[in-house]
Amino acid sequence: MTDLDISEVAHRAGVPASTLRFYEEKGLIAPTGRRGLRRQYDPGVLERLALIALGRTAGFSLHEIALMIAPDGQPRIDRQMLTDKAEELDRTIRELGVLRDSLRHAAACPAPSHMECPTFRRILKAAVSGVVGVPRKRAPGPP
Repeated sequence: MTDLDISEVAHRAGVPASTLRFYEEKGLIAPTGRRGLRRQYDPGVLERLALIALGRTAGFSLHEIALMIAPDGQPRIDRQMLTDKAEELDRTIRELGVLRDSLRHAAACPAPSHMECPTFRRILKAAVSGVVGVPRKRAPGPP
């Protein structure tokens, strides 16, 4: 199979060419060469881009994703890292479930004022203590 032009890769992967250049800078993908000024990629780059997209969706940093790709471009996925991320997602799901239920209660609460509702006040207290809250996003870059 012949190499793909950067515009073809961008189109097939559904990402802008600037993202491909960024991933190249981060060492996640590499062009096979150039045709004129345009980068060329082997067709396997589409699979690597799918792995990157899946990793990003799961909440992995680009640094963590880079660890999942061997120098030859083949996947090298640490199963413990996957297990740890799954446990982190479970915690996030539980926290978001509590937050969702709290919002639903606040929306339907019959008290004249939310501040008069004992349940809402408990929710506020929990939010201050960090028990109820939106998961914090990690800063970009290595963990």
